[in-house]
Amino acid sequence: MLRKKSAKYFICLLTVLFWFSVTYAQSGKKPNNTSVQLPASQVAALNFLDSLGRLDTSSHWPNVDPGLFLENLRVFATTPLRFYEGKVTNFCAYSALTYIPLNYDPEGFSRFMVKLYRDGKATMGKVNFRPGKAVRTEAGLIRYKGALDISPAGQMWFLVLADHFKGYLNIFNHRFHKGDENTLWASTNFAKFNRMLRRLFPFKVHARGADIIRPSISKNKIYRYLREKLEEGPVFLYLNNRLLYKKAHVVARFGIPTHYVLLMDIYEADNGKLNIVYWDYGRKSLQQVTPAFLKKIIFGITWCTIKKTK
Repeated sequence: MLRKKSAKYFICLLTVLFWFSVTYAQSGKKPNNTSVQLPASQVAALNFLDSLGRLDTSSHWPNVDPGLFLENLRVFATTPLRFYEGKVTNFCAYSALTYIPLNYDPEGFSRFMVKLYRDGKATMGKVNFRPGKAVRTEAGLIRYKGALDISPAGQMWFLVLADHFKGYLNIFNHRFHKGDENTLWASTNFAKFNRMLRRLFPFKVHARGADIIRPSISKNKIYRYLREKLEEGPVFLYLNNRLLYKKAHVVARFGIPTHYVLLMDIYEADNGKLNIVYWDYGRKSLQQVTPAFLKKIIFGITWCTIKKTK
């Protein structure tokens, strides 16, 4: 009698499992991880990358491993805030602006990078990129920069941007030489940063400030001003990060801007200070500062709004 009941329960269990498997197969859903769903833009990027299968080694980028290159692009598409400029480089401006294509058009960015890899040239926005041989040879060889060491796709992107766009800081070092990711060759002044945004992406770019003159916004209005700009779109800050990241062994802190970050949030604390959340060095950071200190370290504010098509 017990065996008959056990057999009956076993048949019922099999029936239930079969029903669930058929239901999920017909609906296209998986029973696990249903709460984690990627945005459609990220899914489109992954579908494109998966459709490529395997890439052949590029004659244009001899030191870029094709398998690692594709894996980099998958990570960029699904976790854009992990994008990292590398330690002790002058790539911060290029890293900050990369938030826009990775957040708004990861598929378009992936297609651009694959074309650049295959053909040695590609177009984004109004810019036709044709990087020189020195840059194409260097991509994949940069070392001792943390996670950037194993990101040949990131190295390609940074080197191509720095090779194409020039400002007055680059006037004495236009041609790339080994190690120039740490020099003025890779530096970006405020006007150059805004020019890159305008030429690369379909955004209307607004800016206040300069390389040596702070925007004329009082400390009492700085919070409301930044809060309003965040409602319009991405906001980038050009900062004196020697003051933002205080270190005991640094004796002199020059009053000049040296760093670009993406402002993600700002809100008032109970003690009268401001909490600023920003994207920097491949992660979100939180700092609590006074309005006067925030005004002191900001030399440039750039905010973007999507252009309306007629």
